[in-house]
Amino acid sequence: MQAFMNWFSGMDTWMQVYWTCAVVGSLIFVVQMALTLVGMDSTDIDVDFDGADTMDLGGGISLFSIKNFVNFLVGFGWAGVCFDSVVKNKMVLGLIALLVGAIFVLMFFLIKRETKKLEHNGAFEIKDCVGKTVDVYLRIPGGRNGKGKVQVSLNGSVQEIDALTDGEGVTSGQKVTVVGVVDGSTLLVK
Repeated sequence: MQAFMNWFSGMDTWMQVYWTCAVVGSLIFVVQMALTLVGMDSTDIDVDFDGADTMDLGGGISLFSIKNFVNFLVGFGWAGVCFDSVVKNKMVLGLIALLVGAIFVLMFFLIKRETKKLEHNGAFEIKDCVGKTVDVYLRIPGGRNGKGKVQVSLNGSVQEIDALTDGEGVTSGQKVTVVGVVDGSTLLVK
C-alpha cells in the first residue's frame, strides 16, 4: 500500500485527477455493466438538479444521467492517462481529455437511441387501421349485408381483414377509408 501511495503522490495534480477519474469511472462502469447483464439496470436514474429540465433528448434518454457521467469520467480519465506521455502541454491534454469524454457520452447516447428503436412492438393492432386508406381485396356488399376483405399495410406488414360498409357495395380493387372497428376483427369502411 505504501508503494501505491508513493507512486500516486509522486504524480502531478492533473495526473492524479486523470488516474482517479479513470479508475473510479471504470469500476462504476463495470458494476453498471454487470447489473445490466443480470437485468437490474431498469431504474436508470437521471440527475434532476432540483426539478430543472434534464435535457431529455427523446425516448427516455437524458443528456445528464448517471450513466453518461460515468462514461464521461472513463473517457476523460483514460484519455488523460494515455495521452500524457505524447502531449506535453497540460492545457492541450486537458482539452483532448474533455473531447474524448464528450465523445464517450455521444457514443453512449447514439447506441442507446438505436437500441430504443429496437424496442418497438411490431404486433398488429386492428385499431391502428382507423383513418387509413386501404385496398378492397374481396367485394364488400353494401348496407352491412355481408363481409368482404381489405388489404391493410401497417407497420411493414400486409394483413387481410374482414370489412363491412354502411353505404353502397364496393368492388375489388377500389380504395376505401377505414372509419371504425366493428367487433375487434372486422373493419367498417367508407
